[in-house]
Amino acid sequence: MNLRIDHLHYSVGGNRILNDLHLEIRSGELFFLLGPSGCGKTSLIRILAGFIEPDQGSVFFENRRMNGVSPQDRKTALVFQNYALWPHLTVLQNVAFGLEQQSLTKSEIQSRALQALKQVRMELFADRTPTQLSGGQQQRVALARALVVGPQLLMLDEPLSNLDARLRLELRDEILLLHEKTKVTGLYVTHDQEEALSMADRIAVMNQGRVEQVGTPREIYEKPQNSFVASFMGEVNWYEAESSALGRLLGARGKEKVGFRPEVVKIVGAGAGFPVKVEQILYRGRENMIYARSSEGDCIKILTTAFFTKGEIIELDLDEKSIFRF
Repeated sequence: MNLRIDHLHYSVGGNRILNDLHLEIRSGELFFLLGPSGCGKTSLIRILAGFIEPDQGSVFFENRRMNGVSPQDRKTALVFQNYALWPHLTVLQNVAFGLEQQSLTKSEIQSRALQALKQVRMELFADRTPTQLSGGQQQRVALARALVVGPQLLMLDEPLSNLDARLRLELRDEILLLHEKTKVTGLYVTHDQEEALSMADRIAVMNQGRVEQVGTPREIYEKPQNSFVASFMGEVNWYEAESSALGRLLGARGKEKVGFRPEVVKIVGAGAGFPVKVEQILYRGRENMIYARSSEGDCIKILTTAFFTKGEIIELDLDEKSIFRF
């Protein structure tokens, strides 16, 4: 299902939550809304689900204007951060709940609910209650409950944020596999940059109710349109001409801000680059984050697989193409 959002405005108590927001989401893609807490991500999906109405603007599903259409008539499903499972119902009953409003026989309901549980590898837990499941298992049940109704738009609101690191990685892969199998249009809300970069077909970076940039993960990370997007998508060394010798060396003029990511820094031989002194080293397993300082006092973060010692002088070089200028 294609989705179009035109000039959407939404406020609560005089506070502007969404400000002239425009987006287009293509049929079958896994589209991510990425941004800091309070930027309007959850409000947007609540509007798409029909739980709240915008102050201005329109929402279109396949060119059909959805303003005023009730949630049950939108063919959408929403997976919540906190799972929102009924504790007094079994896993099977939780998944079947959405089907009971349809004109289906009991055997059809049970068959479809079991099939949905098989999709998420939870059919063996059908007779348990949610309190007997781990967080990852509960989230799988929540996914099955959303998929069983055959939505044309599946929305996921921070679905992995309550899980530990290992489970987050595991469920990322499972969500990608489910999306590949079902081909349902997916809208995924998160503030986790790594999650978005590793899973999304395209990403919209939001800030204060507006969309700052839309693009593929690679476009967003490597070609940010402004300093907010660059900083939100990962670490950046920022410098200005007015306050930094390194900024001036990199060609910053006036109030222009220049920056580069720690991983693009090249460590070169003596006499071939810009000398800095290693001040701190953070070991990350596969790589090291080095904090170094120039003789003029500029701090530089360097991400490398090489090992150095505190106090060591190293020389750096940069490719002009890797420098951000805003």
